Order: sequence, then C-alpha cells, then structure tokens
Amino acid sequence: MTGARPVWCEREDAVAVRRRTLRILTGAAAASLALASTAWSRPVPPQPEARAQAPVATVPATLCAPAGVLRGADGERAAVSLCAGSGTPVMAVSAPAACRRPGTSVRYACLTSGTWTARREGATVASGTLPGSQPYPGPGTYDVTAAVHVRSEPAGVDLRGTVRATLTLSTPKPKPTHRVEADRRTLRPGTTTTLTYRVYRDSEQGDGSARFGLIGEETTGVRISTADTRCVNPLVGSHPSKARLTHSVDCALTDLQPGRPATVRVRVTLASACSTVVSKLGYWMPRGQAVYTGGMVEGPTVGCD
Repeated sequence: MTGARPVWCEREDAVAVRRRTLRILTGAAAASLALASTAWSRPVPPQPEARAQAPVATVPATLCAPAGVLRGADGERAAVSLCAGSGTPVMAVSAPAACRRPGTSVRYACLTSGTWTARREGATVASGTLPGSQPYPGPGTYDVTAAVHVRSEPAGVDLRGTVRATLTLSTPKPKPTHRVEADRRTLRPGTTTTLTYRVYRDSEQGDGSARFGLIGEETTGVRISTADTRCVNPLVGSHPSKARLTHSVDCALTDLQPGRPATVRVRVTLASACSTVVSKLGYWMPRGQAVYTGGMVEGPTVGCD
C-alpha cells in the first residue's frame, strides 16, 4: 500500500522509546543516589539549641485533696476533701464532702462546717472556720487539719471527725495593692487618744475607691469619733431610728492614688475597761461589669494595757 508505514517500524520505535525512558530514569536515580551520598558525606552544620519555653503564667487556682472518710455506726459514710485557693490576697479553705446512705452506692451532697488549721514546716500559718479564708501565706507545702461536721438529710448522715490533707501550693504570693498604717499601737483605760491612720494604694490596678472601717469592743463602752467629713458612725436599726454605733467608724475614701495616701484621724475614748480597736480596708478592683472584684485588707490592731 502506497504511503503505508510498515508495522515492524512502529514496534521498533516503541521499543526505542521504552529504552530511552529507562535510560533517563536510571540516570535520574543514579544522580539522586550520588546527591544523597554527597549530602551524607558533608559535615552537618551545628543546629541552634532549642530555646526553653517561657514558663506558663500562674493564675489563681484551687487545689483539692482527699482528706479522710467519716463512718457512722449504722453504715453511713462521708468522704471529705480539703481545698485551698491560692494566687489571691487570701487563701480560701473549704471541705467539700460526698455522703452515702447505708446500703447504697448513691452519693448525696453534704453540708460541711467546722474549723481548719494550716501548718507549714510545723508552724501554724493560718486558721479559721469552714468555709473561710485568711491572708495567703505564699507557696509551700501545707499540712491542713480540719475538725468537721458533715450532714446530709437525704443520706441520713450526721457525722463529726477530724480529717487531714497535704496541699502543695505553687502560686506566688501576689504583691499587696493596699495597706494601712497607724501611728500608735496602744491605748490606756480612762483616756482619750488621737489615732492617725494612713491608707495606701500601692498599685496602678483598680481605682481610688475604698472603704475604711474601725471598730472597738462594744461591751467596754469605748467611743470612736472624728471630724473627718468622709467618715460617720454607722447608722443601725430601721427607719426612723437614728441610732448609731458609737464604737465604730466607717469612712468612704475616693481619692487613693499611688504615692498619695489618705490620712484619717479619729479620737478613741476608753472608760475604765480596756478595748482594742481593729481596722479593715475594703477596696474596689473593677474588671468591666464583673461582680465581686474587690478585696479586703486587715489593718493594724491597736491594743490596750
């Protein structure tokens, strides 16, 4: 047939193509092997050391640990834990418990009350009622002991006992934001004494609002007064009562700024009986519209001899 190409030529061209392809692939593999050999033979440059990750910022948290199981004569049972909060100006201690009715495995919520004591290296650093709080002593390992009363009506539980737990708190103690100082620490019966308090805000956090309070022992007849217009003897009773607590003073401070402490002067009159005068400062640390963003600082206690 004129112009027709022999079939054997098509076969010969296909074989040639396959051979050329095989030579190309073989060459590429050899080149890759040679490159890999060269790479393995070259010294590897030193790699920079991995940088240590920055420590994760600590935040306020609560740590709980099993503290003991109370059992009753009829098979009632209460598993008690002890919890302590850290990272805030106070260490809040609580004793949540799970109660179980005799003969069942169902757990019920319990009401727990009592007292607690926290020891660090054998020394008592805080104590109070359950639930309750005291100034946070800082990081460390605490041996917490609690005398508890656990009750649950659905479970028929009414148990008392002592429980213990070891809690290791690692959150650093926060720097104080507010503090109170007094110019003297002692009062004498049968005298009138002027006390000068200085209230500080040492932090840029929050604002200048604070409530400063003084209170003596009511049954001793102590009287606390001041000419400071920011302060009053608290009003008690229902309207139209105008009775006031003469053994207490409440001051509304609104101009506290770092480096500019507020000064409050009061006169304390003692009868023949002694009375101490304690001071407290409540302050506002707003975070938008969040509720309960304040704090409380225990001021100096003025004693009596």
